[in-house]
Amino acid sequence: MDKVWLKNYPPGVAHEIDADALGSIADYVDAAVAKYAQRKAFISGSTGEALTYQQLDILSRQVAAYFQSDLKLPKGARVALMMPNLLQYPVCLFGLLRAGYVVVNVNPMYTPRELEHQLKDSGAEAMVVVEVFAHTLAKVIASTSVKHVVVTALTDMMPWAKRVIGNFLIRQVKRAVPSYSLPGSTGLRDVLALGSQAVFRPVACKSDDLAFLQYTGGTTGVSKGAMLTHRNVLSNVEQGRVWFDPIIDKTEAMIGITAIPLYHIYALGTCLSGLNAGGTNVLVSDPRNIPAFVKVLSQYKFASLPAVNTLFIGLLNNPNFAKLDFSKLIFGVGGGAATQRTVAEQWQQVTGKPLLEGFGLTECSPTVSVNPYNTNEFRGGIGFPLPSTEVSIRNEEGVELPIGQAGELCVRGPQVMKGYWQRPQETAAVMTADGFLRTGDIAVMEIDGYMKIVDRIKDMILVSGFNVYPNEVEEVVMSHPGVLEVAAVGNKSDGTGEKIKLFVVKKSPVLTQEMVIAHCRENLTAYKVPREVEFLDELPKSPVGKVLRRELRERG
Repeated sequence: MDKVWLKNYPPGVAHEIDADALGSIADYVDAAVAKYAQRKAFISGSTGEALTYQQLDILSRQVAAYFQSDLKLPKGARVALMMPNLLQYPVCLFGLLRAGYVVVNVNPMYTPRELEHQLKDSGAEAMVVVEVFAHTLAKVIASTSVKHVVVTALTDMMPWAKRVIGNFLIRQVKRAVPSYSLPGSTGLRDVLALGSQAVFRPVACKSDDLAFLQYTGGTTGVSKGAMLTHRNVLSNVEQGRVWFDPIIDKTEAMIGITAIPLYHIYALGTCLSGLNAGGTNVLVSDPRNIPAFVKVLSQYKFASLPAVNTLFIGLLNNPNFAKLDFSKLIFGVGGGAATQRTVAEQWQQVTGKPLLEGFGLTECSPTVSVNPYNTNEFRGGIGFPLPSTEVSIRNEEGVELPIGQAGELCVRGPQVMKGYWQRPQETAAVMTADGFLRTGDIAVMEIDGYMKIVDRIKDMILVSGFNVYPNEVEEVVMSHPGVLEVAAVGNKSDGTGEKIKLFVVKKSPVLTQEMVIAHCRENLTAYKVPREVEFLDELPKSPVGKVLRRELRERG
């Protein structure tokens, strides 16, 4: 497809990046530390504690040295991280990457079943987990390959006095740490102490070495690890830098707000992006508490706020949000789910700055396209492909379609994953012979190269920016003895983008909606739990027995 979008790039944006010159994430961190040592790299929104680039360098080296010397893990070992947005996350993240390990990001809200699958599938040998979720790991660790566990307290990055008081309140007063047993585990502060006595041995990582196994789902419902290399991730960071470089003030540290969970690919990208210009990331651990979130925002003259549509809605409906200082704000970036026109228009009215919608997926590290920084209207689409990104709109037979016709959006570029971990057949199913990734989304390209998503091939349900796969939900529901058949679909919801609705055929006449939902809560992360259950005598099916999901969606 002709790159018609290049003619309409905003002023000052290069058409290509040099992906081959990017090196490894360790090189990237080293360069940031050397240039911005005394600047603040990360701030905890909840405590106000901060890490300078120099402190991040020292602490991450200690983590790396411990895993190298005390645990003797070889380069390429998979290490899982299971924690919310705490200062410990970047310390451990960069320490592991600098030691040449592959990071496996884990949602801390996973149920034991979900955690067990990801640990077994990735073959993770070690894990860092925050203590409030350690009980989940304790329930499944025996059936996984995890041999080494590091447990961190919520307070581990605080000064001594605050740690003592904080631990007492969290453990004794709030009782927020369920009991667990993980024999042989080590506390993160002990890890840092031991690492400070060991020698960190820099590891030479090639750009095509794996950096992350970032888990995502698929139409089969089986969570699988997208293999993201150092080149993939840094290419996407560089693409974003080039896209926004003309409007970034390089004379001072830009403050970005990271409210999306860092284990999510969207936030992971923003976490890394701030480092290339000596920026400061303010980590928000619980953005769902909107009043507390707004209070955090009131303390900073922030320049960027990446979020999902539902979070923007929550902020805009808080009366104190409009009172904030937006003088340094450059833009808001909407991703993870479609941004609604009313939300974007209200955002611009309140802040005076645009809300730029983008499009991405885990397999693309994650960003494929974004609206131009000089936009003056909300077009309801996903913008232009990023530099060095090729897109192709194709029909079911893989034939490229002309501009204006709807087809599957296919992507090729340096940010596209290496493939799915140990799943060659599923990798082949999404990669075309000429190297394009099939996204499963139906898009239309306009004459100027601007793109809009119009439908979705996948049965995936998008809840608050998180992928939910019907087959996974259905498998859990089918494990209930009172269920004969089930189908899960997504319906539009003003609050979360989509909501999950179940259509169930009863095996037991006493089965109720409350019983089904309670069963789901025991086995699924909160955002995967259905909001509604409708009972049917039978599910609509095709002549070959395939459930007709579209017909169910049309029922509402």
